[in-house]
Amino acid sequence: MFNIILRTLIVFAIIVAGLRFTGKRQIGQLQPFELVVTLLLAEMASSPIENPGKPFWSALVPIITLLAVQIFLAYITLKSEKLRALVCGTPNIIIKNGIIQRQELKKLRYNLNDMLEQLRAKDMPNVDDVEFAILETNGHLSVLPKSQKRPVTPSDLNIPTKYEGIPYTLIMDGHVMHENLKKINLDLTWLAEQLKPSALDAKDVFFAYIDTQGNFKFQPKPRT
Repeated sequence: MFNIILRTLIVFAIIVAGLRFTGKRQIGQLQPFELVVTLLLAEMASSPIENPGKPFWSALVPIITLLAVQIFLAYITLKSEKLRALVCGTPNIIIKNGIIQRQELKKLRYNLNDMLEQLRAKDMPNVDDVEFAILETNGHLSVLPKSQKRPVTPSDLNIPTKYEGIPYTLIMDGHVMHENLKKINLDLTWLAEQLKPSALDAKDVFFAYIDTQGNFKFQPKPRT
């Protein structure tokens, strides 16, 4: 039993470490070769766990090899546009100026129902409202509406806006996020001053953060 647990932990650690080197991606953003490697890894990872009698290192070799291949392909596609096109493919324009590019759909074996479904998901149910629709190499559909159909922005109306930064979490379930405090050049003394009017310590706070306008907001833990 201990042998199986140990094997499981080692395989898990190796795969997680390897995938960390390949970058942060969601499943829907994986390139074709990345998806193939992910599926193969899932299959191979079960082998050293399900077969305790099998030599452990011989079971790990294919896993490490696949991870190395994925990292190598990710590196060369980053450096070479030609190799990237060969390995990952290229984006395809399937709608241009509101006109569906039938030959592109046929070449990609991409049917109208799938295209219309993705357009509706982008809040673009009318094909005529689309300037360009581009099928990306990972299967994601990028949609650029015609200028008359784009949402109005403050710049269109010449309305000045204030700068907005990004929010920073400062306390999570009573634990202070020290790294985030350092990023915004604040310290525990400042944090204590913000909580002082409420007579709370950090351990009494469920969630606290700096919003995009630089304001301190917090939610205390519920009283039991």
